Amino acid sequence: MTDPVLTITNANLSLDGNAGRVDILHDVSLTVAAGETLGLVGPSGSGKSSLLMLMGGLEQASSGTIMALGHDLTAMNEDQLARFRRDNMGVVFQSFHLIPTMTALENVATPLELAGAPDAFARAEAELHAVGLADRMNHYPNQMSGGEQQRVALARASAPRPRILLADEPTGNLDETNGQAIIALLFDLRDRHGATLIMVTHANELAARCDRIIRLRDGRVDDAMAKAAE
Repeated sequence: MTDPVLTITNANLSLDGNAGRVDILHDVSLTVAAGETLGLVGPSGSGKSSLLMLMGGLEQASSGTIMALGHDLTAMNEDQLARFRRDNMGVVFQSFHLIPTMTALENVATPLELAGAPDAFARAEAELHAVGLADRMNHYPNQMSGGEQQRVALARASAPRPRILLADEPTGNLDETNGQAIIALLFDLRDRHGATLIMVTHANELAARCDRIIRLRDGRVDDAMAKAAE
């Protein structure tokens, strides 16, 4: 058996808000295997996105440990976490987070340039071809539809060939047609790069395609269901 890609042990997350301290996650423990596709589901406010942010080192656990690829994320500072994400993770958000002053090609090439890749633009071009945007490379985000912007975001996340791909409601801002296309692309990217895919979703069809589903409720793991092999 291969070593797990992610291991979360007794993770808690509390944040200070206007109304005082809010407890978001409670003693969450789970393990994610290499190459697995994991769906995080549950009602709004259950802690799904917060758990994904812990996995990516975008939030620091209040207590507990987050091990990713053998590294303790809870022991890293912000600079170390940023470098670790750059080298090992791709993150796709519901709201795209493209840089508005950059073309699609420049957006996808940016993380590769930051990593010092000498072929950053060639790889960015190849990823945009892979997501069907060969004719939109020199367009800016405001010149593209929501579906096209999400494709750029997917290409940007996958261009560095991350070992872990995190997606937070990747179809949440899209209509059904574009949502279906993004689902297909997500799984294609996983297959092409052999990445472990972890996603938050409310879409039943997307969750059903995962190898395993983790259901959260009130900041706790409600149950874990392994999809029966077809």
